[in-house]
Order: sequence, then structure tokens, then C-alpha cells
Amino acid sequence: MTQIAFILLCHKDPDGVIAQTLRLTAAGDCVAIHFDGRAATADFNRIRAALAGNRQVTFTRRRIRCGWGEWSLVAATLEGLKAAVEAFPGATHVYMLSGDCMPIKTAEYIRGRLEREDVDYIESFDFFGSDWIKTGIKEERLIYRHWFNERKRKALFYRSMAWQKHFGLARKLPEDLGIRIGSQWWCLRRRTVEAVLDFVAKRRDVTRFFATTWIPDETFFQTLVAHLVPDREIRSRTLTFLMFTDYGMPVTFYDDHHDLLLSQEYLFARKISPDAAALKDRLGTLYAETGRQFTLSDEGRRQFAYVTSRGRDGRRFAQRFWEAETSLGRSRTLMVVACKKWHVAKRLVDRVRGVTQIPAVDYLFNEEAAALPDLGGIQSSIGKRMRHRRALVRMLFEHWRTDRLVLCVDPGSIELIQDFRQDRSRLRVLEIDCEFTDDYLVGHARRVGLAGAETPVAAMQKLLPTIRYDVKFESDRLRDLDLAGHFRIRQGASAEENAEALAAFLDIPAEMAREIAATDYLFVD
Repeated sequence: MTQIAFILLCHKDPDGVIAQTLRLTAAGDCVAIHFDGRAATADFNRIRAALAGNRQVTFTRRRIRCGWGEWSLVAATLEGLKAAVEAFPGATHVYMLSGDCMPIKTAEYIRGRLEREDVDYIESFDFFGSDWIKTGIKEERLIYRHWFNERKRKALFYRSMAWQKHFGLARKLPEDLGIRIGSQWWCLRRRTVEAVLDFVAKRRDVTRFFATTWIPDETFFQTLVAHLVPDREIRSRTLTFLMFTDYGMPVTFYDDHHDLLLSQEYLFARKISPDAAALKDRLGTLYAETGRQFTLSDEGRRQFAYVTSRGRDGRRFAQRFWEAETSLGRSRTLMVVACKKWHVAKRLVDRVRGVTQIPAVDYLFNEEAAALPDLGGIQSSIGKRMRHRRALVRMLFEHWRTDRLVLCVDPGSIELIQDFRQDRSRLRVLEIDCEFTDDYLVGHARRVGLAGAETPVAAMQKLLPTIRYDVKFESDRLRDLDLAGHFRIRQGASAEENAEALAAFLDIPAEMAREIAATDYLFVD
């Protein structure tokens, strides 16, 4: 039978630590607590007094004074492992938690998940071959000795590293270890924990090495587990759901994140805000439930990236424009059809081809499978098309021997339209204003990966207003370009009204425009 010993590293909120421990032990699991040596002794005594009669709780023999990025965090974790192994002989797994973590599944579900495979769950990526480290120093974490905390004594941290580099004091890595890196939130089997503790007792050279590396809690256990356990018994992932902003700071969850958290394919989540009292109550009650079923959609990170990026477009980062390789030509007219409903634009363009014989291409900058002639390889991928956009379009003009060309573009690709506007050719834009039902927007969210078939209805309803606003924002940006050749047709307008805009946009007789505008299936979803 599966029993989990949780290693709880905490440094604040004694009432929260007590409540979290009581919830975990009430469901039959065990907890080994390390309360930071820097924290108030009165808070620690309060925790000990509240949990004194609970046989499923133990405390580390030593309270390490912990600092972010330091060996002290590994030392505290090792103290927790020793306490757990000694106090809980029936524990089959050891799970690392912080005081900011909460369960997002039931204890019943979590045990079933761990019983399904006899493996360890720990992120373990090749330190040098992976891109796990996004910013900051990389190999310098290991090859130089770090005696100062980068956050507290920044000048000394970097000065010390510069001196070592100047005097050629880079050190060698332990020869028999392949250094690994990953999240410090892991779940290991008991036998793996015992093997790690035995290794640590025998290999003082390894602990001495890691003791002066930077942020060793992201490399020490990850490296040792990969060294001691066969690859087939390691799942290189964390079971704790956490996200980071693009500033490298952990995302904090609040009361309104309940449905999002439960739908993720993880067992715990961090960081839960100290102020999220309702969320903590609901998750605490959840842990003790039995028979609970979970619908997993697992697109939390994509949703977070999407929603947070909306406020940054054109503000935090400058818009990037690809190089202008060549002009399309003064005598040529590029006609861009901008429509969020791609199937509507494709139907319109197909009718334009059939009625007017003007060459037209579907979403060549948005869809890999756009039907294009062989242009020597420049058309082979969206990446190449974007990098050489003007050269590509000029070659299309030349391929069809025409002075007029129609392209479909997603309204979100505003940089394309801006770039073509700067060309010496004539640019016209036809905006197709469609009506968007909630069902369509849900389908759109699924197509672009913001939601899945199992996304909870409540979570989807919270996302819809942002998607709807995003569509409107793209239209507003298009109109803000104030193009002289900007035309518009609407889903709710009459065929006669739309024909007038089409005739001007395509520069065709009114009869042809009316024939296109009268297409009865044009706006059908």
C-alpha cells in the first residue's frame, strides 16, 4: 500500500503549516517538517506544540538557516529525508513540498497515480545539452566556487567569479557524474531516497563539490538520482504544477484559479497565495474526498502565456520587422483580405478567382499547407516565407504575370500589413467583419491550443471575454493604420452594401462584385 512521507520545507505562516500538516496526515500520510533556522523560534515552538501528539509528524534534528540559491536548501532537504526515513518505516514515497504548496487532487487519486508505475518523478535534463536555464549564468554555476549569495551580496558574488576566471581557477566536475538539472519539486521512491543518503554518506567529495555550486537544489538530487537509478525508472517531470513569468518569478494562484488548477495533469500546485483563504479551504477539503473524478485538459501554461501577453503587445517589446529585401514594384497592386474566420476569407477568395480571374492565395503566412507554386524553396516553410516576405510576393506576381494579387492574412499579423504598406507598390486591405458566437470562439481556442476538449466550462467562460476582446483589438489596430485603401464588408450587411466595397477593393465592375457578394454560403459557419 502506498504511503507518502512529505518533506515540508517552510519558513513562515505557522498557522498555514499546521493546517497543511493536519490535512495531509488526516488522509493517512506522514510529514517531516523543516522550519527555517532564520525564522522566529516562537513560530517554530507553536508548530511543535500544535502537532505534538501526531505520530505521523516528525521534525528535522537541525534547523538550517536557508538562503535562496545556496547549499543550505539541499542541506535542509537532506535533514528532512533522514528524519522521514527514520520516523516512517512504512512510507513508500517521499514527496518534496513547500509551505506554499497545496494538493489539487485527492489523496486517493494521488496514491493511485503513484501505484500505477514503479518510477521516480524528478526533472532530470542534461545540464549542458538542454536549454532548461533560460537566463543568467550556466556553466559558471558549477566550474567556479560560490561563497556569496547573489541576491544579498551581488557585488562580491560577481567579483569572486571574475577573480576565479581571471586566475584560471575553474575546477573539474566529478568525473563519474553526468550533471543534471531540473525542478527541486520531486517525488522519489523510498529505495531511491535510501540510495541517495547512502551515496551522500560515502561520497563526501560530491557533497563538497555541490556545496559551493550556485542553486544546487536544481542539480544535486537531479544528478544523483540519474546516477543511481536506471533511466527506465525515471520520469523526467515534476508532479507539482508551477508556472513562471517571463521575469523568472513564480506565478501565484488565487481563489479564482480553483477550476484551472484541478484541470491540470499534476498532483500539487505552488505557489498558493497566503490570502487565498477560500482556495485553500476548497483544496484542503478536496484532499480527503473519495471517489472524485477529474477532467484533465492541461492547457494552463498556454492560457497564462496568452492572457498575459495581451497587455504587452507593442509596449514591452518593440515590434520586429523582417528585412525588406526588394520592392514589389510601383505598378503592382497588392490586395490583402483580413479575416479572423479563415474559412470565410477562403470562400471569398475562391469566388474572386472564379469570377474575376485575379490570382489569389490563401493564408500563406499563417498556414504551412497553403497552395503555392514551386519558387525554388523560398515557399517551403512559414519561417522562410516570413523572412523573405517581399521577395516571395514579388515572385508570385512574376509567376502569374500579373499586376494584381490577392492574399489572405490573419488580422493578428498586423506586422505583415505594416511592412507591405511601406513598399512602393499600391496596397489595399479588405476587412471582413464577422459575427463571433461563443461556440465559434471556443472552437478557435481549441484550434490554437488555448483549450482542449476536456477544458471545464467555468474555465472556458472566464477565457472567452479575453478572446473576444482580442479579436476586437486586432480589428482596431487594423483601422488605426488609417490606410487610404481600407475597405470593409460585414456579415450582417446586405449583398448590395458589400458589393460596393468589393467593387472598389478589387477595382471590378459592379455586376461582378454583386455576383461575389451574393454567394449564399459565404458566412456560414
